Amino acid sequence: MPHAELERRLIESIVRHGVPGAQVAVLAGEEICEAAAGVLNIATGVAATTDSVFQIGSITKAWTAALVLQLVDEGAVELDAPVREYLPELRLRDESAAAAITVRQLLGHTSGIDGDLFLDTGRGADAVEKFVAAIADAAQVHRPGAMFSYCNSGYVLLGRIVEVLRGKRFDEVLRERLVTPLGLTRVAADADEAILFRAAVGHLESTPGGALRPTPVWALPASNAPAGARLAMSAGDLVRFARLHLNGGVAEGISVIPEAAVRAMTVPHVELPDIGYGTHWGLGWQLFDAAGSGLFGHDGSTLGQNAYLRIAPAAGVAIALLANGGSAAALYRDLVGDLLAEYAGIRLPTPPTPPARPEPVDAALVAGRYRSALVEHAIEVDADGRAWLRTTPLTAEAALVPVAERREVLQLRPDALITADPIQGRHTIFGLVGQNGTRFIHTSRAMPRQP
Repeated sequence: MPHAELERRLIESIVRHGVPGAQVAVLAGEEICEAAAGVLNIATGVAATTDSVFQIGSITKAWTAALVLQLVDEGAVELDAPVREYLPELRLRDESAAAAITVRQLLGHTSGIDGDLFLDTGRGADAVEKFVAAIADAAQVHRPGAMFSYCNSGYVLLGRIVEVLRGKRFDEVLRERLVTPLGLTRVAADADEAILFRAAVGHLESTPGGALRPTPVWALPASNAPAGARLAMSAGDLVRFARLHLNGGVAEGISVIPEAAVRAMTVPHVELPDIGYGTHWGLGWQLFDAAGSGLFGHDGSTLGQNAYLRIAPAAGVAIALLANGGSAAALYRDLVGDLLAEYAGIRLPTPPTPPARPEPVDAALVAGRYRSALVEHAIEVDADGRAWLRTTPLTAEAALVPVAERREVLQLRPDALITADPIQGRHTIFGLVGQNGTRFIHTSRAMPRQP
């Protein structure tokens, strides 16, 4: 696609979806086409360009997984070994879980550790190391290996394993083992490096549905760097990382990631609940159609910034979209959906929408309080069978994102609820899961009902 055409489509899409600024990059074969539009910060009006850097959020986890699997290939890490073999100091509230959790379970988000612990342990070289001690009282959401529950905390532990076995800070290993061998030039590991580039600033609504404003802080705490708190880059460099996974781990004739590791990252490890989040998770990648097209990738979300990466191996195509606010999910469906259809012959599934005539909600099944370290969701069901959701932020980071005081949720299926109104361009699905007598709502995180 000519650059001018891609840029035109990006401009039209960000205007349609109220996104301040964005980048998109399309890799097809060996060719890469990039475009940027809008502004990096509505307060300064600095234009987004293709050499700007945006935070990629949790797409960082694919980089962390690659670093761990390099160690597996070298024989330094065993996937089914307890994490304590590498981090003997690990303590959790549940001692039996702390002793049993394996490296494989961290990679596939099945450890059961409360996953949203964004703990500020400072900005020093020991920020990740200090995180391990700081989670000694972390709750166990479910027993290790029992189900999928997205876990940032687990990926911080993986980052610490990388630090221990390489004898260097996580960001140093990332640059030495991936960024430099791939020849990437528009990558920043933190704010100090990002300031050397044209760096995007996130934007959040001032009130639910209100005007956008720049975020008061640029990034999440440094302790969560291996999970996706700080890494920023251009969309072009992100698809160059994706190309590594299309080429069997080889870049410029050099094996950067073992081919076996590339395969392991996309082999289905755990099935996901049907909440519009993909079908399975591999050892690092999110799988969107494991039995069909093989489409895989990852999403990322930080303070007011969103990132999307999709890789279609059969077509040799990768598409990255980076945005800094607004209805980014709708922008993704609009633009990336069209590009995947054109370049890879893959059509994204139509996202679920609320039923026109919803069934009454069973209060005994869903009413109650559901909690993670980040937020508490309270669901009330009235006499007419209508369900209402109240969300209370439990941390300073969660409080930065405004939420409606009260929001209706409808029965989508007997095992799922859906928000009546879209949130930033998409209806949120709450899966209803039961296990060993405990009820959960599942939005990628399994949140147990409180007593």
